[in-house]
Amino acid sequence: MNRILVVEDDRHISELVKVNLSDAGYFCICAYDGQQVIDLLDHQSFDLIILDVMLPYMSGFDLMEYIRPLHIPVIFLTAKSDVNDRVKGLKLGGEDYIVKPFEIIELLARVETVLRRYHKLSRYLYIDDICVDTLSRKVTKSGELINLTHKEYDILLLFLQNKNIALFRERIYETIWHEMYLEDSRTVDLHIQRVRKKCGLEHRIVSVYKIGYRLEVEE
Repeated sequence: MNRILVVEDDRHISELVKVNLSDAGYFCICAYDGQQVIDLLDHQSFDLIILDVMLPYMSGFDLMEYIRPLHIPVIFLTAKSDVNDRVKGLKLGGEDYIVKPFEIIELLARVETVLRRYHKLSRYLYIDDICVDTLSRKVTKSGELINLTHKEYDILLLFLQNKNIALFRERIYETIWHEMYLEDSRTVDLHIQRVRKKCGLEHRIVSVYKIGYRLEVEE
């Protein structure tokens, strides 16, 4: 299980991030100021740090001087939208930069991308008798290959990375197709119907009234 350190002095945001990352299968610890971060890094190891820029005692940018030698990937989290701050964070070694307010699905996608870049994600994902090989992008059910299109595979992977989380229809569309969602579009529904049928997940991928869909998995 990947270990993530969430560094955010706003405890409401910190808890929100922790709960959603935990639901997605990550182990999370929260810190609320720079000194706590240093103390934790002295005694524990982490696969990723989500780091707020504006912190008590020392900024996230200042903390990078301590984090960089540990070779832990960092995603900056901040209310600042100034381009110069983004550039500074990336030049200091940050892997990504998210501006508040943000959607949880976007944060989860960025976390997954950074962990994959650092080869810290498990190659195989499972649900029931289905195995997803994230390296070869092959999906098998009881050992038999399931022929999914690129979009169908991406949708299945999105659900597996967001188990038991209700995903808005428009967010699914914008994440997979990288285009703005149109209210009358049936694209998402048709693709999810095909994923359900091909993978035998009719009882797992459920509709959420006025929202979208959720992959239900017993913890």
